[in-house]
Parts: sequence; structure tokens; C-alpha cells
Amino acid sequence: MADVTITIGDRRHVVACRAGEEARLTKLGTLLDSRWEDATRASGGLSGERTMLFIALLLADSLDEAERRPAELAESHTLDRVAERLEELADALENRSTNA
Repeated sequence: MADVTITIGDRRHVVACRAGEEARLTKLGTLLDSRWEDATRASGGLSGERTMLFIALLLADSLDEAERRPAELAESHTLDRVAERLEELADALENRSTNA
């Protein structure tokens, strides 16, 4: 086990992790810290605990958006494929009637 110190806002936290995961944990701590200012404003600066709650909500919102995006992209891609196929069929029918 290794200990990593991450700073989120104005607080330092020592967190244990498996050996080799220090860089990942540090990166995650930096991600949390990058949301600190927005979360502090959203929480009204009432407490560190409330600010951390708002960080969690901001990240949960981002995660929800990211999870919905592939479905939206897949749906959009499917519609594009259908439109392309309809154009191909229209061209084929047009060519058939022209050649007949």
C-alpha cells in the first residue's frame, strides 16, 4: 500500500492506494480540485462537506451526460445511414425510370 496526498480546495487529504496507482489517484484528486471553485460558489461556501457534495453532483451530471451521448450518437448515426440508403434507393429508381 502507498499513501498519496491530494489537495482539494484548501484541504489536504492522505489517501491509501495500491502500489502503482499513485499517479491515477493524483490525477483524480486534481480533477476534484478543478471543480472546487464552482462547487464552492454553488454551495454558498457553507462548508467543505457541502462543497464536496456539489463536486460529486457536478461530476455525476458530467457522467450522466457522457453515458447518454453514445446512445444519442448511435441514434444519429442510424438516422444518417437510413437517409443515405433512401438516397441510394431514390437514385436507383431514378436511373431505372430513365433507362426504361
